[in-house]
Amino acid sequence: MKLSEAKQKFIDSWGTFGTKWGINRTMAAVHGLLLCEEQAISTDEVMEKLGISRGNANMNIRALIDWGLVKKVYQPGERMEFFIAEKDIYKVAILITRERRRRELEPIREILKEVKEVEDKTAEGKQFKKMVNEIDEFAGFADNILEKLTKTDRLWMLKTFKKIMS
Repeated sequence: MKLSEAKQKFIDSWGTFGTKWGINRTMAAVHGLLLCEEQAISTDEVMEKLGISRGNANMNIRALIDWGLVKKVYQPGERMEFFIAEKDIYKVAILITRERRRRELEPIREILKEVKEVEDKTAEGKQFKKMVNEIDEFAGFADNILEKLTKTDRLWMLKTFKKIMS
């Protein structure tokens, strides 16, 4: 397989995987492209290589910047903006974990906190409260694990995962 084919397959697959991780295909494809590029590239290059509109490219690059996965790079003498992805996959995993935790886990925990205060002494009310408490307990456990994982160093995390998987 030629390098260009391998890169295209990676970008397409990264785009597909991104939908499983909770981001849109184009955002993941832009990220995949930027991961593959050795040097920072412009919005025009992203548009050309992925066949997407300027608005789509800009919107997804901005989202990736918001997630901390992409940085804007200034090149002397150039008026265009250039972008490069964080290449350290450990950092990428941490950034994605933090953002997903903030966007998904924290809001559901807030909702669970509100609905736990239900004032209903019926069997149905008790069952509802029990179910909500169990979900909140699990969400809290997951939240604590994710918080610890995002604050650990790489070596500790790799050793821990290796122990868990063996």
